[in-house]
Amino acid sequence: MSFLDKILLWLHIGFAIFALGPVTAATMFTPRYIRAKDLNVLRYLHRSTRIFGLLTLGVFLFGLAAGGRNLGLPYLSISMTLFIVAAVLLVIIDRDQRTAVRVLSNDVPEDDAKVQTGRIATLAAIMALIWLIILVLMVWFNPGP
Repeated sequence: MSFLDKILLWLHIGFAIFALGPVTAATMFTPRYIRAKDLNVLRYLHRSTRIFGLLTLGVFLFGLAAGGRNLGLPYLSISMTLFIVAAVLLVIIDRDQRTAVRVLSNDVPEDDAKVQTGRIATLAAIMALIWLIILVLMVWFNPGP
């Protein structure tokens, strides 16, 4: 493994740790603060989801660069497909967070964002499960150097 390959792998792992963890935490905590109708925390979580969601692209890009000519291996193809599915779920979660902020900003008491609460909780759990499946694929099915 060359020095450049090691750097790309370290960047891939670093982005995975420092981007996927916070985005997963922000999405998992969102339903709690929707139910509590804490608009300030909800805005913060929405902003965090957007920032760390964009940083997750670094995981994918550095993973592509580190994979190089091995991208055709089944565990990498499955991982990339799952990552794209998780990214789509993250976009839907971001949309629902934005809607919840808008609904709770209104003075109408009937709007309580219950639809967004359930959908965000479900999609965030699925997204976290996808990250774990990708981790299993990377650790146990990686043939190594």
